[in-house]
Amino acid sequence: MKYINEKDVRAMGTSWPEVFQAIRDATAAIRRNDYSQPLKPYLRYKDPGNRIIAMPAYLGGPFDTAGIKWIASFPGNTTKDIPRAHSVIILNEADTGVPYAIINTALVSAIRTAGVTGAVTDSYLAARKASRKLTAGIIGMGPIGQMHLDMLNGAFAENIEKIAVYDLNEKVLSQVPAATAIPVVRCGSWEEVFDQADIFMTCTVSGKRYIDRSPRAGALYLNVSLRDFGPAFMQAADLIVVDNWEEVCRENTDIEWMHLHHGLQEKDVATIGAVLLDGILADDPGRSVMFNPMGMSVYDMAVARYYYDLSASLGVGAVLENT
Repeated sequence: MKYINEKDVRAMGTSWPEVFQAIRDATAAIRRNDYSQPLKPYLRYKDPGNRIIAMPAYLGGPFDTAGIKWIASFPGNTTKDIPRAHSVIILNEADTGVPYAIINTALVSAIRTAGVTGAVTDSYLAARKASRKLTAGIIGMGPIGQMHLDMLNGAFAENIEKIAVYDLNEKVLSQVPAATAIPVVRCGSWEEVFDQADIFMTCTVSGKRYIDRSPRAGALYLNVSLRDFGPAFMQAADLIVVDNWEEVCRENTDIEWMHLHHGLQEKDVATIGAVLLDGILADDPGRSVMFNPMGMSVYDMAVARYYYDLSASLGVGAVLENT
């Protein structure tokens, strides 16, 4: 059995184009129904703000692996100098069920999150064919926001002129590096970021909806944190995209709120498959697009398998004896 920790993943690095391709390959397997993914359960106890999520899946195609991600999210950890998220992924042989890898780091989960939004961003940029460099914006500069900053710099330096960022925590905001491949501009409010961004990302831990402005024509809105956008924005968005309706229409997400209070139905939204495989964003590049990714365990399996294979080629990680 291979054991891979955070140090190993950092040593291997992140090739964002390769991660995007893994997401596309996984999406193609989903399209062929070559996967299995039960609805993920949330374990809550004591403080209801905390949760541990079990995310099992089988993913076929070039991956042909089963596994599970067990991820804890305890927002209060940040006041104790402990990371909010902790995650471990176990990979099983598809034909025998034998566990063959343990990936003990939340880093792969964060890479998966940014990899999915990055793949959608890649499709958006290909469809828009902008004559100028665009402005990206990120709200929330914790670990997920930082990962998206890394992803933008690693994959889209030729397409993006600057990245506007904001965080409620001034200390966190002050620590965001300004000298990256794409210049970073620290802003004083989410509105300042929103108003200039062609590609706008929410990476917060917000428990209430506050974005009440209308979307800009042709802009892309990546609702990574799922609970930031009010109904005024969503009713004005031209195209709403989800990764999986059953997953995202629950747990007080913006999608569930629109479903319960404004009648949004599954037939009213597009899927990530239509974006990555069918290229629907090219049908009308002037539309405002909002993507809502709940997080699918099949994508965790894809990225975990990618790093497992990479570890074998680079000789990274430790081999654990079974006896």
